[in-house]
Amino acid sequence: MLMSWRRLPIDTTDCWSFFAGLLLALSFPRPDLASVAWFGLLPLFVVMERRPFRSGFLAGVGFFGLVLYWLNIVMTTYGRLHPLLSVVAYLLLVAYLALFFGVATWAASRCQQRLGLPPVLTLPVFWVALEFLRSFLLTGFPWATLGYSQQSHLLLIQSADLCGPYGLSFLLILSNATLAALWQARGKGVRRAFPRIAVTATALLFAANLGYGTLRLAEQPDEREQSLTTVLAQGNVDQSLKWDPAFQQRTVDIYRRLSLPAVPDEAPELIIWPESAMPFYFQEGGSLAAAVTEVPRSSGAYLLFGSPAFEVINRQPRNLNSAFLLGPDGGVLGRSDKVHLVPFGEYVPLGRFLPFIDKLVVGIGDFAPGTISPLPMNGHRLGVLVCFEGIFPELARDFVRRGSDLLVNITNDAWFGRSSAPYQHLAMCRFRAVENRVWLARAANTGISAFIAPSGRIVAQSPLFERLALRGSVGLGARPSLYTRYGDLLPAVLLVLAGWWLWRARRPVPPAA
Repeated sequence: MLMSWRRLPIDTTDCWSFFAGLLLALSFPRPDLASVAWFGLLPLFVVMERRPFRSGFLAGVGFFGLVLYWLNIVMTTYGRLHPLLSVVAYLLLVAYLALFFGVATWAASRCQQRLGLPPVLTLPVFWVALEFLRSFLLTGFPWATLGYSQQSHLLLIQSADLCGPYGLSFLLILSNATLAALWQARGKGVRRAFPRIAVTATALLFAANLGYGTLRLAEQPDEREQSLTTVLAQGNVDQSLKWDPAFQQRTVDIYRRLSLPAVPDEAPELIIWPESAMPFYFQEGGSLAAAVTEVPRSSGAYLLFGSPAFEVINRQPRNLNSAFLLGPDGGVLGRSDKVHLVPFGEYVPLGRFLPFIDKLVVGIGDFAPGTISPLPMNGHRLGVLVCFEGIFPELARDFVRRGSDLLVNITNDAWFGRSSAPYQHLAMCRFRAVENRVWLARAANTGISAFIAPSGRIVAQSPLFERLALRGSVGLGARPSLYTRYGDLLPAVLLVLAGWWLWRARRPVPPAA
């Protein structure tokens, strides 16, 4: 039946393309059907030849439309946008992201027509190159990079310490393209060599990935000589109350009760509170700040917590989304400021030219970006990724390269409600641990809080929207990895290769004499 798709009306082809995007979306949390990613794009790759850009774009609309449905919750419930405006903004973002799918299929088809390069060769290159481009273009939005779909398969994700999530993205697209090439070769009466080569290459790379994962897990990557008993306090503070001055004392009391042990012998060595857990300027002092400093003094533990901060440069005040680290004596050991801010969430891009646009979330005003600053703690260093920063591999890598022995992700995912977004966010953070072979502790206001081992294994995690303290042990120290040393070398090379192919394909191939 599929062999006749080219002769069917274009709307049927469009439906298959859109369906492929929906199918691919099912591989992400939730429902987290990871195996679907290995064949989900088959319908798209079979039908894309007729209208390559349109087919890819429609697949992208289906994919991002389903994966990012929760954006409407953020914009209407917390951003106070009219539902109609929310839908418009959501569709605009989905359309922008779908362009990357459309360009990938268009570029592969163009190279086939003008350079004679088969899609099974070019599609993985263009796909990964465009995923990489999406990670930094217009401040970057690498949410739902295809490799993240495999986050629940520990064996498969061990190769993230070689090339991040992009190696898996390459292998997944290669698998889909190979299946499409095999399907299209059916019934033609001859055996073509290239599908056999593609099948062999796909099988070998898949086997190599499995073998590497088995080898790495056998080396017990989670064990460390030193460890810290850690408590993650999940305050579950309602977003509508979080920035209410009348609720500040109540907020401090909630976190104090979660952090101070009932039995002195059970005192942790490190206590972590989420992003903006203290919704006031801690650095200004006062009774609320004094109540916070009493926690490490009473417990004898280090305390890391999120709080807004400010600094004045050239008489201009700057707000910062920060994390403070206090020593057991209550003294401030350091402050780490968020580097990668959320557009329209923490600042308005081109705000001087768009004064009529306000932030989508309630807070203290526009924030300014900070710099990579690991926090010193008793001879070790903590690398703090604030909220959205957990989805950027290069930030975690920079922290580890600067000596961080433990990565900490503090976040407030209350914006997402009970959607799939908190699970998607956690899935991406798992890769940060594997890439740099380092432990990661994650404290979230409403969940999901978790301890993630360097293998990507989730040692413990909390449910959503429950007030609790999650206790566990984290290892200290990062083991060397190729990714930590060289970063995104693979996608950068593929981006150059993709550009070279497109440059060569800029003119039609002259007809043979």
